[in-house]
Amino acid sequence: MDLRFVRVGFIIISALLGSQVVGESAGWPIELRALLGAAAGAVLVLIEAFIHRVGRVSVRGFSAAVFGLLFGLIMAKLVSDAVALIPLDLGTTSIVRVVLTWAFCYLGMAMALRGRDEFNVIIPYVRLARHDRGEESYLIDTSAIIDGRIVDLCRTRFVEGRLVIPRFVLKELQMVADSTDPTKRSRGRRGLEVLNQLRQLNSVDVRIHEEDLPGIAETDAKLVRLGQMLGTRVVTNDYNLNKIAEFQNVGVLNVNELAQALRPVVLPGETLEVKPIKEGKEHHQAVAYLDDGTMVVVENGRALIGQTIRGLVTSVLQTAAGRMVFVRPENAPPKH
Repeated sequence: MDLRFVRVGFIIISALLGSQVVGESAGWPIELRALLGAAAGAVLVLIEAFIHRVGRVSVRGFSAAVFGLLFGLIMAKLVSDAVALIPLDLGTTSIVRVVLTWAFCYLGMAMALRGRDEFNVIIPYVRLARHDRGEESYLIDTSAIIDGRIVDLCRTRFVEGRLVIPRFVLKELQMVADSTDPTKRSRGRRGLEVLNQLRQLNSVDVRIHEEDLPGIAETDAKLVRLGQMLGTRVVTNDYNLNKIAEFQNVGVLNVNELAQALRPVVLPGETLEVKPIKEGKEHHQAVAYLDDGTMVVVENGRALIGQTIRGLVTSVLQTAAGRMVFVRPENAPPKH
């Protein structure tokens, strides 16, 4: 049901209630009473629309506020009963009750909202747990969305369950898509297209999480904190975010590390089919690349640039930047 119909229906009901309640004993005309009821309903609708425009109210925040209000009322009642034991006149006691109720309700709501990230309703010996624990959930970082390989992971069902896209990640992605830099704008639009592709997959359930965590400025810190709150793992390509999350005991799925682990193993003595595309550092060398991005150095291959050749793997070198494979073209004499 559209929210506009709910608002219009609320104003109509307010008008009907006003015509039956407001000013009836004073003999006010029914039209005036209905108008006053409708005006009161319209004011509430405007307040609700203003709150929605200024900032979204999450279920977690609303639950924390209600809990804080109830806690404040209980504490005010207990303290008021204690104060009532003091021999005071009726007027002073009434004022004290009002002040205590006002103060404790405010303090309860303020404290609950400040600590809403850890908000849990706890009953003695029973803790209310989330109902969706059985379904695996993943928090998706902006870098993983722009990268796009998350779509392939979901399509092949290596990643299944619920993909949680925080609202602040969407805002960051929108800012990148609206950037004046053509490169950033292209990456941002690619990320938005990736989100549309994810929504069309049946293997995952894409959800938008509204919690904004306004007390935390950086997106990476928000993701780590949200991962702690929801008990989910973070999917990212960001090396720094990976390390920060691991330090704070938040699980991480790094797409780059997964791709690195799935690279085919190349051993000396095997043959590869490669196409040198540029000159190497040494005079006799040429450089080619495998499909996964692994650099291949072709010995005595400078004259073979642009040709597809078969080469014998002579050695494999693991460096900080990745793996390098050295090959010698077949039927070529060894270099002395």
